[in-house]
Amino acid sequence: MTERDETDFILNYMTEVEAAAEEILASKQHLVELDKRRQKTREAIRVLQKDKVSTKQWVCLGNMFIKMPSKETKKLLEKDFDQLDKEISDTRQDLKPKVQQLRDLEHKDNPKGFHLNPLTKEEIRAVEQML
Repeated sequence: MTERDETDFILNYMTEVEAAAEEILASKQHLVELDKRRQKTREAIRVLQKDKVSTKQWVCLGNMFIKMPSKETKKLLEKDFDQLDKEISDTRQDLKPKVQQLRDLEHKDNPKGFHLNPLTKEEIRAVEQML
């Protein structure tokens, strides 16, 4: 292998590693943003649960404000919360192969338990019922 070939090989290798790392960082940043939105949605749902006086709430949809009944607003927020949960879960699942690819490029083994998945809500309920 000539010096030129070796330099090209190293450059291509470093480019691949850097691209894989950038994808991981972008996915992690996306997870942080989704989690912030989920927390704000959770706060809004909690405020609606506590507020027993108001029957209607102002809601920002797109670039306009609409006054909606509290029950419909709560349903809308809960639907948004569930959607954010699903998107966070999907993003976490997509992150695992990216990390695997980076570790393969770096010639490192995966940590123990890397491919484990958390229990779903239904599985947690089943375990609680058994206890």
